[in-house]
Amino acid sequence: MNRPILASIDVNAFSHNLSRVRDLAPESKIWSVIKAKGYGHTLDAVLQGLESTDGFAILDITDAQWLRDHAWGGRILLLEGLFHQNEVDLAVKLRCDLVIHNEKQLEWLEAYQNRSGHEINIFLKLNSGMNRLGFRSEPYRLAFHRLHAAGYHMHHMTHFANADQVERSPSVGEQMDCFDRAIAGLSAPISLANSAAILWHRQTLGDWVRPGIMLYGVSPTGAYADIVRSDLQAVMTLRSEVIDIQELKKGEHVGYGGRFEAPEDMRVGIVACGYADGYPRQAADGTPVWVDAAGADGTAVICPIAGQVSMDMLTIDLRGAPSAKVGTVVELWGKEVPVDDVAQMSGTIGYELICALAPRVPVTIK
Repeated sequence: MNRPILASIDVNAFSHNLSRVRDLAPESKIWSVIKAKGYGHTLDAVLQGLESTDGFAILDITDAQWLRDHAWGGRILLLEGLFHQNEVDLAVKLRCDLVIHNEKQLEWLEAYQNRSGHEINIFLKLNSGMNRLGFRSEPYRLAFHRLHAAGYHMHHMTHFANADQVERSPSVGEQMDCFDRAIAGLSAPISLANSAAILWHRQTLGDWVRPGIMLYGVSPTGAYADIVRSDLQAVMTLRSEVIDIQELKKGEHVGYGGRFEAPEDMRVGIVACGYADGYPRQAADGTPVWVDAAGADGTAVICPIAGQVSMDMLTIDLRGAPSAKVGTVVELWGKEVPVDDVAQMSGTIGYELICALAPRVPVTIK
């Protein structure tokens, strides 16, 4: 009998979320960002659920090879470009679009001189204030002219640092001003908007948008309340079961360190999920867990975590779930418990939790 933990990926939810991006950015083409193996959702699932996208944006050229091997004929964007000069030939063979963000990458492409004879799309990245990747304004203009002269098909690109923040510098407006100054007179398609910008900064949409986290039904801000009206659906659901129940006396403690003390005689349920599965060890008492058909009237209820998450197990307070028993199904995050809510109770963000699902957790695609 296998351990009962399971992550399920809903490809229809993927398709729904992609359609929401099209509703919000009807004039733009879409790069669906699927780095980190589809934010932990598997490339198999994203290829099924996001097949109508205009292109996939990835990090590793090995993922580009996987996509081509699995019959993806659309566009592929390498978000950090090439890491070594010897990757140029393979990137061209795989028909990848390339982000160029530093002088070394620029020199590699100048040396290549587009000898393939095919159109190679370059997304030249401007550092407009995030100070992570990209050229400053004047070097950017020079890089644009050099790549254009070498025969590449040019696009403009930058990335917003604070599209999910109302008052934080650099603001979207400040970065847009920098971007507009840098590209003045350099005609080319543009790509600016990430998930947060698509949702809340419609003036940034441009020719290509780059949704990432919203495709997975997770909030760019880390707060589910910020997307509750956006009609996005959770794609990953992490479920397990109650594998034991303990009867506690008032004053008894639970788990390592005895963090939770029973305020009265009560039951706690032991769930087959722990930090070795990717569930956050930092989850505080009170973190919600959905418990199926365990309420007094036989309906599902939310029960709080009680005690420290351990490697293979966590413990939940069953005072509100009198019908819970060994074998009762629980949801750790997904359609009933937003992963953002779990993340907030754990001092992190939903991005980290879905990307950190452990390899030992079985994944099913439905």
